[in-house]
This record gives sequence, C-alpha cells and structure tokens, in this order.
Amino acid sequence: MPQPRDQAVLVAAATMYYLENRSQAEIARTLGVSRSNVSRILADARRAGIVDIRINNPFGRVPEIEDRLIARYGLRAARVAGRGTPETQLSRVGALGAQWLLENLPSDGAVALSWGASVQAVVDAVSTSAEHGGVEILPLVGGLSSVDSARDGNVLVRLLATKLGARHRRLYAPAVVESVVSRDALMRESAIASVLEAASGAQCAVVGIGQVGAGASAAIIDSMRLDPDERAAFEASGAVGDCCTRFFDLEGKVVDSAVNERVIAVELDALRTIPTVVGVAAGARKAQGTLGALRGGLVDVLITDLDLAEHLLDG
Repeated sequence: MPQPRDQAVLVAAATMYYLENRSQAEIARTLGVSRSNVSRILADARRAGIVDIRINNPFGRVPEIEDRLIARYGLRAARVAGRGTPETQLSRVGALGAQWLLENLPSDGAVALSWGASVQAVVDAVSTSAEHGGVEILPLVGGLSSVDSARDGNVLVRLLATKLGARHRRLYAPAVVESVVSRDALMRESAIASVLEAASGAQCAVVGIGQVGAGASAAIIDSMRLDPDERAAFEASGAVGDCCTRFFDLEGKVVDSAVNERVIAVELDALRTIPTVVGVAAGARKAQGTLGALRGGLVDVLITDLDLAEHLLDG
C-alpha cells in the first residue's frame, strides 16, 4: 500500500478530490486504499503545501476603519471592504452594499437609485427575492445616453425591482440636455416631475459618487456641449465630484455653473431630505469627490474599500 508521504500519491489524491470533484470513496478505489486513508492523505497534502486553500470572502470587512470613518465624518454607518485585487475591488464593495441594503430594506415605501458602475455593482450583488411587494424602486436621474446603457438609472431600477419582486417607475427623460430651455420644458411634464418628487420622498437612496474629469463624470460634461466660456467657468468653479449628475465642490456645495442647468435629476438639497442616503464609491481616485460628498452631508452611510477609506482618513 502506498504511504501517504509518497508525493505522487498526495498529488494524485488532491487532484482527484479538489479539481475533479471525485468522492473519497472513488479515490480510495482508484488508489487501492481505505476511505479513512484518503482523508489522511488529503490532510498530508495540505500540510505538505501541495494543496493551498483560499477563501475569497466578498463580505470581508475592516471594522476598525469603519469605526474611524463613522467618528470622523458623523456617519450613521460605514462598510469597508478589505484590500483585494483591482479586478474584484468594485464587486466586493458592491457585495457589501447589497448586504447593507437587504438588511435595511423598508417593508413598505420607496428606495431610490442614481446610476453608474458603483450602483450597478450593488444591484448586481442583490440576491433574488419576491418578498418585497410593498417596496417601490424609483430613479433619481434621467436616462444616460452618454454612458454605458447597463449603468443607466432606469435599467438599474428595473433590475433591482425584478430581483426584489418590487414595483418600479421609470423616468422618461434624458439625464443631460444641451440647453436650459430643453431642461425647463421637460421639467414641466408632470410624468417627469412627479417621478423626481416621489424619489425625493423615498425612505432610502443608493447613490454613486463621481470624480470630476474621470470616467462617466467626464462623459457627462462632454455630452453637454458647453461653449468655451461655459467650460472655462465650470473648470474654475471648484467642482470636485458629482452625485446624481449634480456637481459639487470640496464642501459639498452645488457649483454655480451652466452644468447645473442642463440636468434632469433630483436636486442635492432634496437628496439631503431622504432619511438614509447610501453613498457607494471605490478606489483612491475618488478621494476628493467622496470627501466633498461627506463634508456636504450628502450621504449617511458610506460603502467603500480600504484604499479610498485610508485616503479619506488621511485627508
């Protein structure tokens, strides 16, 4: 009978068990040993370093950093994903956001969503459940033709409602227009104004936080077709970030610029009246935008990763 210390036996048993998903009984027959011997062989394989078991926990958190964020910025709650690979960074933050949302979902009332990759990561991570018929999902922002349609607020609203078995409403308007005249005309439509008013009265909102000059935030500005003077005024406005396509400075105040007159979305003052606003952001590149949102009292709960959290605590 081969001894467990035989490297070839250890590798063979580990391969069959961990990679081929074969039972210990099957392995015992193949190797000509007893089933109890297979358990010992697998244990020897782990001790010898032949088997390296890793658990990628999407809910891995850093409680001490969460406590410091809460104390520093007066947050109601914070969830910080531990350091991981760049490829899994956003999905791990999204998983924490989904976990928080499901734990705090109202039994009746409304949940409002903005748009973007961070909010999409949260919605993607929500498990399917048809137990929330008393909940309505509402958009905070119009449709976004200037960015990936999968991140469009209306798309995310419908997806979350489907997963939760909830009701939802769409906002039949673009998020960005090219003139104040167009914005004002659309806002006079009761079907548009009523949805934004309802979203402002939600019990909870999940919003992304953008960084000026990067990613979708830059695409929003480009889609407005600002003239040279308007763009220069925006660049001089002190804007550092955006939330619900509303741009704000480092203190969280809306910037006085043409960009604020060309969006169809909830006003930041109205967003602040929602009882619980959950901000989701990942990556150190979003430090200034997230800092502005925190200083301006735009979010009550922050879902983020360790890289961004450390920058916020160092600032």
